[in-house]
Amino acid sequence: MFHYKEQKVNIMTEASNESVNTAIAKRVNQFRKEHGLSFDELARRAEISKGMIVQIEKGRANPSIGVLCKLANALSVSVADIVDISEGSNIKVNQPNDIPTLWHGEQGGTARLLAGTKGAVMVELWRWEMFAGEAFKSDPHSKGTIELIYVEQGCLTVVVNEKPVTLEQGMSVTVSMDVPHAYENRSNSAVRFTMSVYEKSGY
Repeated sequence: MFHYKEQKVNIMTEASNESVNTAIAKRVNQFRKEHGLSFDELARRAEISKGMIVQIEKGRANPSIGVLCKLANALSVSVADIVDISEGSNIKVNQPNDIPTLWHGEQGGTARLLAGTKGAVMVELWRWEMFAGEAFKSDPHSKGTIELIYVEQGCLTVVVNEKPVTLEQGMSVTVSMDVPHAYENRSNSAVRFTMSVYEKSGY
């Protein structure tokens, strides 16, 4: 049995002593106003409720990775922009304490956004760790989204449009993720993998 759980963002960045939720609230509010969008229009574009957006901007909601992706697409920015770790003008070094953990599995697994670019054309670098029985299910990303996955340790099952692909240690895959998909650890030991994501905003 797999534990599908999209844990909310609720960690603290030690460097700034400011919660990720507070940073997200400020950035979503900033980007929404820069684009001249009402709550209703952003809700329509992102396909999430107006109430959710209001709560996010007040710092009272813990948005999931899926919600962050939808907001980024609707605002023509990257998830890294929203969590405020995107690249600087020439180079941006992220210290270990600056790297946000955006998913926690029920058995202790994590997904960390290591680095990402600014703007509507988004390139991200993630590191995932999943323990036995953990899984993460995702809605389709925007059309043309590509993910590159490399399994560092263990055995990962990637499910794309309900079709599972098993990746052993040392294997990699390039896959279009503009369809429903999931990452699953069907083994009895931990799996660790690195993921690069290319996604272009639909707006």
